[in-house]
Amino acid sequence: MEKQQSDLERERQYCELCGEMENLLKCGRCRSSFYCSKEHQKQHWKKHRLMCMDKAQLPKQKPEQPAPSGDDEAQEKDREKTSPEQANSVSLSQNSNTESPGDGDGPGEVVSNNTATPNGQTSSSPQKLAMEYIVPCMNKHGICVVDNFLGAETGLGILDNVKALHKTGKFTDGQLVSQKSDSTKDIRGDKITWIEGREHGCEKIRFLMSRMDDLVRHCNGKLGNYTINGRTKAMVACYPGNGTGYVRHVDNPNGDGRCVTCIYYLNKDWTAKVCECEEEIMEHGGLLRIFPEGKAQFADIEPRFDRLLLFWSDRRNPHEVQPAFATRYAITVWYFDADERARAKEKYLTGAGEKGVKVELGKPSDPS
Repeated sequence: MEKQQSDLERERQYCELCGEMENLLKCGRCRSSFYCSKEHQKQHWKKHRLMCMDKAQLPKQKPEQPAPSGDDEAQEKDREKTSPEQANSVSLSQNSNTESPGDGDGPGEVVSNNTATPNGQTSSSPQKLAMEYIVPCMNKHGICVVDNFLGAETGLGILDNVKALHKTGKFTDGQLVSQKSDSTKDIRGDKITWIEGREHGCEKIRFLMSRMDDLVRHCNGKLGNYTINGRTKAMVACYPGNGTGYVRHVDNPNGDGRCVTCIYYLNKDWTAKVCECEEEIMEHGGLLRIFPEGKAQFADIEPRFDRLLLFWSDRRNPHEVQPAFATRYAITVWYFDADERARAKEKYLTGAGEKGVKVELGKPSDPS
């Protein structure tokens, strides 16, 4: 049991800059953040400083006392037994850091990671982003865009994972919940695959999902009236670039439990504008156009590299993917509201839904 716990703890450690999970060194000051090299620690210091220095303000330990061991293992919860194409509901892991003090205002020495002390995946930076930007933006507009979410190096690693997946041929045509199969391609033209995060070759995608979970965890209880207690698997989607798109629709029109749609884009040098290049007109297209309920304006979101988009999943945000003329990649996760999800499960199990309107559980129809 102890060995299994240690293995799980090691899986939750990663380089704060690039996401590397092997041969890690631990920050000598806060002892809860990890790096693959001193160079990456220095490069990440501006962001890590807030967390590291916050810890330096904690009450000092007596010199003769050793630093805490950091027993902050995230407790994994049971997952629903549904098929991959139904996008399993995954409980959000809860992390609590045992913090040790430091001093000074420069980056601490990185030390060998010989223990199984988990990273905890929480810091002041995601908390600040969540509380000062995402929460007020979502509650006011119902849409929020975060650029440069993980940084170029990490983003490229995720893109490599996605391209490798695409080459395996495991992507299938996107499906619709309430439409006949022969009409699907007229409505959506993407190829998709579901990823839990533990699949071979998906380590960077798992890192992205953990960072999404971090943000949502910091927002939890403050996004509308929702209490978020789980999410779907990640839906990795590709529009092949032949003018395919997705007509106007709503992610969760019938109360299946999904409350927040969270999309990460992976498209380098993307532009949705028409420009002339060597006498040819180049246009990538592929805008996500959102039509917020009750507003005359619409919001156009370009699927730019390392961009994170969040919006309410229900009827407040009808949206469409305009035709894409270059290969367009995105990774989508939907987060569940506890109460609505419970009601949806009850409705599904008792067959209370009206014919043609029955709630489909955990089967998102839109990778946006």
